[in-house]
Amino acid sequence: MNMEKESIYTIPNFLSFYRLIMFPVVLYFAITEDINLFTIFFVINLLTDVLDGFIARMFNQQTRLGARLDSLADVGSFVLAFVGVFIFRWDNVQPHAISFFTFLGLYLLTDVFALLKFKKISSFHLYSWKVCGYVQGIFFIVLFAIDFYEPFYYLMIVFSILAAIEHLIIQIIIKDMKSNLKGLYWVLKERNNG
Repeated sequence: MNMEKESIYTIPNFLSFYRLIMFPVVLYFAITEDINLFTIFFVINLLTDVLDGFIARMFNQQTRLGARLDSLADVGSFVLAFVGVFIFRWDNVQPHAISFFTFLGLYLLTDVFALLKFKKISSFHLYSWKVCGYVQGIFFIVLFAIDFYEPFYYLMIVFSILAAIEHLIIQIIIKDMKSNLKGLYWVLKERNNG
């Protein structure tokens, strides 16, 4: 990826910025318990997340700023998803509270650990994290738009916990924060070759 002379005025950066500025709007829809508007704009946020990554890779518009904006916007999307769960679907999720809070705790730990070790939120964009993001996105869309499906919930939980563990292991291994890592295999391979 060429990030020598990067322009910050790219479509992916604008899409990530859109997600950031829409955060308080979507949060407002959750707080006012408008599940319809919350779901519509939450889905739009998820779709712009998919689009910004696709466009960035397809048209070589990956930037350091974009990686940071995307990661920050991802945190916002997670916050919205969890707020939505507690406001709209907690009755469905509550019987699975142990797995849900384990999942939530591990995700929070990835950011807390990054802030403590590197003084910034990580922007690894691991393959496992991306796959997890798709699984989580579909789960949350189905949860808010249709209903709670227990087998899909546990599929999402298992994928998410494994991805968070990989993320934490990488944070422990690397010395300096890096963006756009592929996964633990590649980090270890680079470490062994270097």
